[in-house]
Amino acid sequence: MTAIRLAAESGAARAVALAVYAPDGGPVLPLIAYDLPEDARAEAAELLGDLDGDAGVTRALRRPLRTPEHLLLVNAGSGDESGWRAAGAAVSRAFADEMSITIAMPADVSPEAVRGFSEGLLLAAYRFSMRDEPAAERDVTVVVGDPERYTEALATARATADATRLARDLTNTPSSLKNPAWFADQVVGAVGGRPGLSVTVREPEQLASEGFGGILAVGAGSASPPRFVELSWHPEGAVTHVVLVGKGITFDTGGISIKPVDGMKLMRKDMGGAASVIAATLGAAALDLPVRVTALAPLAENLLSGSAFRPGDIVRHYGGVTSETTNSDAEGRLVLADALAYAIEHLSPDLLIDLATLTGANAVALGKRTAALYSESDELAAALIGAAEEAGEQAWRMPLAADYVEYLGSDVADLYSAPDRGAGSVTAALFLREFVGDLRDRWVHVDMSAPSWSDSADGVLAKGATGWGVRTLMRWLATLPAA
Repeated sequence: MTAIRLAAESGAARAVALAVYAPDGGPVLPLIAYDLPEDARAEAAELLGDLDGDAGVTRALRRPLRTPEHLLLVNAGSGDESGWRAAGAAVSRAFADEMSITIAMPADVSPEAVRGFSEGLLLAAYRFSMRDEPAAERDVTVVVGDPERYTEALATARATADATRLARDLTNTPSSLKNPAWFADQVVGAVGGRPGLSVTVREPEQLASEGFGGILAVGAGSASPPRFVELSWHPEGAVTHVVLVGKGITFDTGGISIKPVDGMKLMRKDMGGAASVIAATLGAAALDLPVRVTALAPLAENLLSGSAFRPGDIVRHYGGVTSETTNSDAEGRLVLADALAYAIEHLSPDLLIDLATLTGANAVALGKRTAALYSESDELAAALIGAAEEAGEQAWRMPLAADYVEYLGSDVADLYSAPDRGAGSVTAALFLREFVGDLRDRWVHVDMSAPSWSDSADGVLAKGATGWGVRTLMRWLATLPAA
């Protein structure tokens, strides 16, 4: 765990990080609020020539028997927030063995810089472990000229990092523990009695009586029955209502259309979309954002058994639309369809966003770091892509190609859920669009399968679940008007 505090001054510290700007003329030592000894400052100046390059480059100076004993220079780039985020992550990794750290910030540093730096440091410090051992506590003091000026920036960074950590924890948790009931219990526990937050959990009997056929079909093969979680943040006076929907497959074998072993190894991450929308909604509450947010998490375990749904089955979704599926491994869109139809019929959203670890085609098209975004609204797509860029995440807008709509035609149902004619991510988005009714121009689908997981620690990412989408959603929600 890492605790950050702001201070106007600090006593002698063993480990000190000094942030360095790198304008066009090369890196320079800024005026700082911290009283760095003259000999240390002179030695630091000699290292400036080694700091050329991208934000996040560090150079360490060991000074045995002197103060500070461990001095770190970190390049903050040109000084924008992304550079500061990279610098924070770099300091966290370079000082991994230091339990008490002092950060010497430039005297004229902006609140955005403090936010970015703090986010980077907190996110890079994340570790997931199932070992029964106490987490080491690390104390970080950020020395600035006027702490009160940066209080809100630090609080925002903390809330964002806390929400991202929650999404990472939920996604990293092994599926031997993480079944639909467990996930629902985590949400209920996170809400507690916090004002403005409420949660409803639908269990199998209610799902059946209300007609959630997609969720029930996907969960039919598992001994762990499905759930449907509805989390609401409803601040007093809020007018704008955003509904966030996240795919929540707590483990995916592919069902009867079974995956190969290698394709199953990371399927504990197949509920990453649900984790992100739940965490972002709790983050909105932590920041007291003046916008109403409802998160919907359709939860099921897609397993293989005698009761599993079959290729060729007809699924009747919430609201009555039917779909023919010949691939039980294309199950995510079936649970999402129920949730989207429910949102349209009962929640009257102004804006509707869904996040899903939906297709491998996303990674083929855009690689491991970029999510595929689909929307009929230029304005809404631009707003979310802009929020992703500011948050340090990546999304690329993809086409809802009219030529592919015919692929959804079925001889025996309203829709064919899993066309096998290519363009897998696009046709999945087109299928989901059929369930958003008149809200097509205010709906966004994000296929974030590839960037939901990192194969190695890099920058703000730890190895494992990334919590992709939490930071983007929180940035975007913060821009929406209260009325």
